[in-house]
Amino acid sequence: MRILLIFFAFVGSLLAAPSFAADAAPQRGTVTYTPDITFTLRTNIADGKLVFVGDAGAIAGKVNPDLQVPENAVVQINVINGDGAIHDISVPEFGAKSDQITGKGAATAIVFRANKNGTFEYLCTLPGHKAAGMFGKLVVGEPQEQAESAALDIAQDPTAVGEPVGKRGPQKVVVNLETTEVVGQLTSGSTYKYWTFNNKVPGPLVRVRVGDTVTVNLSNAKEATHIHSVDFHAVTGPGGGAAVTQVAPGQTKSFTFKAMHPGLFVYHCATPMVAQHITNGMYGMILVEPEGGLPKVDREFYVMQGELYTAQKHGSQGMQEFSLEKLLDENPEHLMFNGSMNALTDKYKLQAKVGESLRIFFGVGGPNLTSSFHVIGEVFDRVYDKASLTSPPLTDVQTTLVPPGGATMVEFKVDVPGNYILVDHALSRVEKGLSGVLSVTGEENHSIFHSTEAVDHTSGH
Repeated sequence: MRILLIFFAFVGSLLAAPSFAADAAPQRGTVTYTPDITFTLRTNIADGKLVFVGDAGAIAGKVNPDLQVPENAVVQINVINGDGAIHDISVPEFGAKSDQITGKGAATAIVFRANKNGTFEYLCTLPGHKAAGMFGKLVVGEPQEQAESAALDIAQDPTAVGEPVGKRGPQKVVVNLETTEVVGQLTSGSTYKYWTFNNKVPGPLVRVRVGDTVTVNLSNAKEATHIHSVDFHAVTGPGGGAAVTQVAPGQTKSFTFKAMHPGLFVYHCATPMVAQHITNGMYGMILVEPEGGLPKVDREFYVMQGELYTAQKHGSQGMQEFSLEKLLDENPEHLMFNGSMNALTDKYKLQAKVGESLRIFFGVGGPNLTSSFHVIGEVFDRVYDKASLTSPPLTDVQTTLVPPGGATMVEFKVDVPGNYILVDHALSRVEKGLSGVLSVTGEENHSIFHSTEAVDHTSGH
């Protein structure tokens, strides 16, 4: 009944508006306007995510199905609550948004005219629900070739952590970095002109030992149009190396430093305007291990948080362009782990098994926002605050602050299977893309966690 009331109310507004009038004017008091195409979706939980599932027809059983409609069609999307949580549905590009449904089996609908050709997003607008998986594509007209088809995959693999130094002594190490300017995948259907170290964001995790003598060779790709450089926060010397590595396109410059301080340090481009070079993707980390190396763990991961400031709003399709105004206002449209919106949710989920010990090397490229790093459903057993490896670690920590240009190292054991979400606990940022998934497999441990049926206290049962 709610669907019918919403539909007929909406139809009444369509008939009153000239731009939506039916071809043949209806008689007064009658309604003859019907949608050209109707979809029915059901809310559900799949693979640990909140999702929409097709309920009938060609989309039946499909998770977050693509909804294909002709251009200028009147579209109705019905939503049935299948999981009992609060939900709605919206297609922002067409100004369509439903009311909220709260009970299992409740339903709602939106009706709109798809009067623009292209690919658009439908989603649940409840806080955190899009980040949890409730979004899909509305394709109007002929499907367009995805914008990222010719774009580079710049997302950094979080398992690319290099080899531990172990118990070796100091030695000479050579680090080769190339600065590039490439069109990379931001998210499905959108791209950005990234500036990178070695075609990845963040750049490679450099791993050395305290006492090592490190030579850095920085080459700027001949196709580049800007001068680039590198500033290692682990370096004692002018500009952290940036003073001697302002490299023109097609050239190479080098410097050598001694790794004097153990710790986890950020490096980044330091060519004016420095903030623009960093936001475009020019950041990474160097791990200087202490004498004897780090204690052994089962798995290590490399994760960095970054920001993009674009003229286009978050969720827009196509090529996204840099906005100087938004950068200066410190108002990013996109936030991400490891370079792109889906780097750690789809492409490179962190994987572990019950009983394993994990270590995350976490840093903030920035250039502006401080992170409140948190893994939902876990407690950090040890946090090496500000990435100091010579100070005693903090223990039993829920959330840790990491400033832009800063880092931390966290360690914890996973005891219960499931999906654990990596976030900055400034949780509005999840809505702009900032989340990751740690997927843990293995046997349940009911002594630590298990679901229980609700008890009816009124009946005594």
